[in-house]
Amino acid sequence: MTLVTPTRQVPAAPKPPLGRRLARRAPWWIAVLLLAAVAVLWIYPFIWMVSASLKSSMEVFTAGLRIIPQAFAWDNYSRAWNDAGFSRYMVNTVIVTVATVAIVVVRCALCGYVLGRYRFPGSRVIIGILVATLFVPTGYTIIPVVKLSMELNLLNSLTGMVLALSGAANVSAILIYAGYFRQLPKELEEAAVVDGAGFFRVFFTIMLPLSMPVTATVALLTFLSTWNAFFLPLVFSFSSPQLRTLSVGMQAFVGENATDWSGMAAAGVVSILPIVVLFLFLQRFFVEGIAGAVKS
Repeated sequence: MTLVTPTRQVPAAPKPPLGRRLARRAPWWIAVLLLAAVAVLWIYPFIWMVSASLKSSMEVFTAGLRIIPQAFAWDNYSRAWNDAGFSRYMVNTVIVTVATVAIVVVRCALCGYVLGRYRFPGSRVIIGILVATLFVPTGYTIIPVVKLSMELNLLNSLTGMVLALSGAANVSAILIYAGYFRQLPKELEEAAVVDGAGFFRVFFTIMLPLSMPVTATVALLTFLSTWNAFFLPLVFSFSSPQLRTLSVGMQAFVGENATDWSGMAAAGVVSILPIVVLFLFLQRFFVEGIAGAVKS
């Protein structure tokens, strides 16, 4: 007698959602067109600003959305660079930005290294206090900053502006460094200590060079925020116009009766061009630094 075993019916796999099925069947060029359209919409304001910087003040309003100017007014850049004093503002901005980036990188790297590699009583409390400062607006701290700068005779100086800009909490940078340093193997420090290296030697010769992707990320973020800072540079250069930065210098094109829009557009192109060039060079390190911090 032969026993027949019943066959088990294997349940059919569930169908993927309709949106996913349509995405699989859609030609690749549709995605390319959609991404290209989004990219054009994203960069159109910058393209329009470049176009407006090459137009006359009257053509800025009469041209509408037309990009190509009727006649290229290159004198707008000359007027912004020489007459409006943007050559001096550029030097001030570079000095303030470079000094602020250097101070913030060293300070945040040291703080992130200690919080990421060491466990000591109160470390979690310190991290909690740092995170809590994210909810404090910058405007609430301007009064003590100005008061302290006046007491130190640093109010109308680039040094006071640098210290004010670099004295913020920079919690994001500290947490990025802490997350990156936490994932590094402890054998690196142990081998260096055995060779007689101290705390600062281990940090500056081993840990800081290993964190170059994170350093590039923090430097880029700090560069962007400092380069575009307006409130603190305005306060520190209120009575000293020669100390203005690029963002504050934009006010030179706003008069009591009229505004030089074409000159302002030219000044905007001059101000934003270094940021675009810097990001093109550091974008790979920026992505690696963010990915490494998130992974940890």
